[in-house]
Amino acid sequence: MKKINIKKWLLKNTHSLVGKTVVITGSTGGLGVCIAENLAKLGANLILVDRNFSKSQGLANSLAKKYNGINIVCITADFSDFVSVRNATERLKEYSIDVFIHNAGAYSIPRYKTELGFDNVFQINFVSPYYIIRELFPLIKKQKGRVVTVGSIAHNYSKSDKNDIDFSTKKAASKVYGNAKRYLMFSLFELFKCEEDVSLAVTHPGITFTNITAHYPKLIFAIIKNPMKIIFMKPEKAVLSIIKGVFCPTPYNTWFGPRIFGIWGKPKLSTLNTCKSEEIQNIGIAAENIYKKLKGKD
Repeated sequence: MKKINIKKWLLKNTHSLVGKTVVITGSTGGLGVCIAENLAKLGANLILVDRNFSKSQGLANSLAKKYNGINIVCITADFSDFVSVRNATERLKEYSIDVFIHNAGAYSIPRYKTELGFDNVFQINFVSPYYIIRELFPLIKKQKGRVVTVGSIAHNYSKSDKNDIDFSTKKAASKVYGNAKRYLMFSLFELFKCEEDVSLAVTHPGITFTNITAHYPKLIFAIIKNPMKIIFMKPEKAVLSIIKGVFCPTPYNTWFGPRIFGIWGKPKLSTLNTCKSEEIQNIGIAAENIYKKLKGKD
């Protein structure tokens, strides 16, 4: 497999973002830090949306020292808490946003029903980000901007179930997480499909070694973590698919991801054949119904 020259790829596929404002959710994770670093280097002003304010501020301080002239704002949001998400969204509305990158997520975590009645994994990975994007949609459209979301190959592990939308009856973490990502990806395709002044990029990093993969029992993780580092791309390389999305939209039902088996290599635009049109439409309808109910709580 040909080695990726990251510096050369970035020079060819990116350009200056001076004067642009980019929101990044989950900026303190493995992929998030790499996204923030690359965009700060290109001169973008950043808004970091994270659960842990001290970590977010630490990253902001570090980037501000390295890259003079950029403005960085930190906003706290716990995606499992709707009040927190709503408050963060209202703060985001104070800014002119050119690019919104949704990177935050949770995989194998203790599960419970949130105050909204959803499985927390579903709320973190779909309900909360969809609400934020839906609320910011008119503002991003005004800027002729873009939404970039991080999908996952896990979305193909099962089909959606209208009788169990959040997969609260399922036990397999891969299916629960994959279902939430399936809802997020295809609901956004439906939301953006007729738009001209605002665009969408659905991306996926393949499999990379970040905190989201560190969910195994300690003994097992200790055994597999070094082989994982060797086999799968490092975040610095995996993040290129997301960076590609900042500069290029993805047409309906396509995404950017590693070109070799969706795991290794430079970003490639691929067609998704994992969700039929009827299911996509049903997901879009369900997403809008959830959003309307959340608006009723405002």
